[in-house]
Amino acid sequence: MKFQVLTIVGHAPHALTGELGSAADRLAEVVETGVAAEEIGFDAYAVGERHAGAFLSSSPTALLGALAARTSRIRLLTGVTVLAIADPVRVAEDYATLHQLSRGRLELVIGKGAEAGHFDLFGLDEALQWDYQTEKYELLRRLWREEKVTWQGRFRPPLTDTTTVPRPYEDRPPRVWHGSATSLHSPELAARHGDPLFSANAIQPRAAYTRLIEHYRERFEAYGHDPRTAHVGAGSGGLFIADTTQEAISRFRDFYEARVRQTHRPRLEGRPGYNTPFRTIEEAVADGPHLIGSPQQIIDKILDFHQAYRHDLQSVTVDSSGLTSSEQIDQLRRFAEEIAPVVRREAPTTLWRQP
Repeated sequence: MKFQVLTIVGHAPHALTGELGSAADRLAEVVETGVAAEEIGFDAYAVGERHAGAFLSSSPTALLGALAARTSRIRLLTGVTVLAIADPVRVAEDYATLHQLSRGRLELVIGKGAEAGHFDLFGLDEALQWDYQTEKYELLRRLWREEKVTWQGRFRPPLTDTTTVPRPYEDRPPRVWHGSATSLHSPELAARHGDPLFSANAIQPRAAYTRLIEHYRERFEAYGHDPRTAHVGAGSGGLFIADTTQEAISRFRDFYEARVRQTHRPRLEGRPGYNTPFRTIEEAVADGPHLIGSPQQIIDKILDFHQAYRHDLQSVTVDSSGLTSSEQIDQLRRFAEEIAPVVRREAPTTLWRQP
């Protein structure tokens, strides 16, 4: 298995202390954590995209550009690129530039986004979100694979003999994953094009994500693709490691439960993917996607996920746990030293294997 660190660059008051650092410090922390993730041995670092709420991730291209300049080995991903609200020509140009800057280390995870508010912000109709996603992705694929593209669709002016620049690094388009949290639309689109799937696996019970992944694998093969190339990534609900699970629960309880109260949104009650059903830390440890506990507890949980998902890439998040920057890096180092080697051995993958 491969491992990545994901940030959606949350910028909300600390759930217990109410403290809120500056935006400049928060953005610098993201870059420094990415540099540390490479040094520690993670395979990838991902930056999300949000245009509403308490986040600073509205411009992942800027953050990934900074990371491309400060790193040399680690893969750089998005988590996700909200393609449904974007112009595919702009996406093709921006991310091809990052692909060049990183010398081919960039990969996209595309999705329609987790915040409904961004459709209004960009003057778009939320009811058409999946139509936007499908059309814009199919145009993006052509722009990265063809020159002198002539195209006409519903949601942007036609193109005639269009070649976007720069071209992808070494003329190999970046790999595109499809992020999926609640709907079968993204697994279907990924399967149709033979692309990998990235399951959010961050809030809901396991069965919700198993349904999406099983649909993807069935449709991937039905479209005639080699099932051995149906790569799957999975998120997690946050990382907190201690010597024992009891210690992790004791130390993390107050923050976790305060955070749940802080982020719960009554207006979205009943909508899958938006509110966690795991209100206590005991529920989160026992049944949720959170990686909270001793190293062995977390190893067992990831391998248990793997039994259901057969995933190739495990994402971890440390900056939603109320920890200082140095504490976050300590958590990542401990994960890389005590957890990752065991899981890599028990769950091998062909993802990102060198030719």
